[in-house]
Amino acid sequence: MPNILDIRRRIRSVTNTRQITKAMKMVSAAKLRRAQERALAARPYAQMLTNVLKSLVARAEIYDPETGEPKHPLLAQREEKNILLIVVTGDKGLAGAFNANITKAAVRFLDSKAGKNIDIEAVGRKGRDFLRRRYPTAKVQTRSLAELAESVEAEQEIAERVSAVQMTGEHVGILNKVEFAQASALAESVIRRYTHEEIDAVYVVFNEFKSVIAQRLIVEQILPIEQIGEQAVRLAEEMTEEEKKKAKEAAVSAGVGMRTTEGAEGTQFGTSQVDYIYEQPPTELFRALLPKYVSIQIFRALLESVAAEHAARMTAMDAATNNASDMIDSLTLAMNRARQAKITKEIIEIVSGAAAM
Repeated sequence: MPNILDIRRRIRSVTNTRQITKAMKMVSAAKLRRAQERALAARPYAQMLTNVLKSLVARAEIYDPETGEPKHPLLAQREEKNILLIVVTGDKGLAGAFNANITKAAVRFLDSKAGKNIDIEAVGRKGRDFLRRRYPTAKVQTRSLAELAESVEAEQEIAERVSAVQMTGEHVGILNKVEFAQASALAESVIRRYTHEEIDAVYVVFNEFKSVIAQRLIVEQILPIEQIGEQAVRLAEEMTEEEKKKAKEAAVSAGVGMRTTEGAEGTQFGTSQVDYIYEQPPTELFRALLPKYVSIQIFRALLESVAAEHAARMTAMDAATNNASDMIDSLTLAMNRARQAKITKEIIEIVSGAAAM
């Protein structure tokens, strides 16, 4: 039987661990609230931009009637030979299977596109470290988002491919405070490569966040733009009922609201039967609005991934706190049994000594 002193020392250690996990849970809950507010604050602009584009598409020709070519390169459909995959993970661990699930989804997508040239842009340290171990890095040194934001004319040319699947960029530390300028810089780099026909399609892997109990891991196609306002989801993995139950319990105990980030602001603009008159020609409008639309899609993916990461970490720390409490109860029971056995043994020794006299 273990020593009582050792059991007490272990109980004290588990108690300290429980205090740490409980504090991390509350920190993640506070960050989750702020992430939800940021996602909600960004939604009206994105919704209105989408509705403006829907209205424009409904009232203007997106293809040239003479040549049949699209009026903007982002609408061009090409055979997928060169693909860009953006993988959005977290910079930190202790979030359960959050990062592992995203990297597994990315690997499944890469396997499904076997035989094609795929460039990978990793957002987040965990995904970067995982993908760097599996796939080689392109020889040309990539630029950070800060460098891309400083120079709009920055060209990112890959001299030669080192593999069919290769790393061409990494963006670490931008998820601590997601800014639209960062998403816009990444979008400009993506749009430039797509316009120059260096890539034929762009996909992003991230954890879509609607609420604490409504999340799903998806692979979404960003380019080419097939239908404005509609998600082009290629792979999707929903939360299990057990995961939803644990997330709900963690949210209730932490006092986090479970409202959805979905909204319907400005929906009347695109659907109202009004003949809007646009001053600029459709080509100029598409040239101004479509890049913003792509930037908004990437910005939304980053915001929702951050919120999903905090939700996953809150749930994981809640489970760790509950497990620590269960372990403390089990150790306390074992300590009481050991103490009772020790007392019983001493009583038996005293009684046996008295009987022998």
